[in-house]
Amino acid sequence: MSIIETEATLHVAHRDNHTHRDVNGGWLRPAVFGAMDGLVSNLALMTGVAGGAVSQQAIVITGLAGLAAGAFSMAAGEYTSVASQRELVEAELDVERRELLGHPVDEMEELAALYVARGVEPALAREVAMQLSKDPEQALEIHAREELGIDPDDLPSPTVAAVSSFGSFALGALLPVLPYLLGASSLWPAVLLALVGLFACGALVARVTARSWWYSGLRQLVLGGVAAAVTYGLGALFGAAL
Repeated sequence: MSIIETEATLHVAHRDNHTHRDVNGGWLRPAVFGAMDGLVSNLALMTGVAGGAVSQQAIVITGLAGLAAGAFSMAAGEYTSVASQRELVEAELDVERRELLGHPVDEMEELAALYVARGVEPALAREVAMQLSKDPEQALEIHAREELGIDPDDLPSPTVAAVSSFGSFALGALLPVLPYLLGASSLWPAVLLALVGLFACGALVARVTARSWWYSGLRQLVLGGVAAAVTYGLGALFGAAL
């Protein structure tokens, strides 16, 4: 009795601990990319303009314009990209659906061959393929997973991707502008806040990807800092030339 209870406890513990992050959702990549892009691009844009020794008003207008233009561009790009990808997947699913309807036996044998290639005995592979092929929708899902590497019930949403990109880019791009909107009169508070935001975003991403938080944070900070420094130098160079 104690052995049965111990085994049951182990099964429950394994079930509770053996969970995975959502790697197929359509929100994480555009949200992370949008926030990083908003921070780096708007910081670099503003430092480049500031390097040309323009007025504070010009820097603020540049930052706000960069925020609006970048957020709409990111949202439109993500929507189009994810929608096109989804349409391609749906077209391939339609092809597979027609094959299952028109050539069910061939598709069953194809599925059995896939299992045999993975080490299943031929007789058992064929029996499994026959059982799975009885339900057309289940058969479609299995073939999509095995042949296309996709889950028909978990396709990314273009709307989710667009909204995530828009919001995260706008939030990231707002950080370099925020000190000016709160009354700052020099570039350095904007640079400092943006670099802190880059480090925080990198560290936050590490919480999702299980990477070291300090490494991920420093990587984003260095990349954003280099971009800002280069554009500031170019702005100063072009400003002096003009």
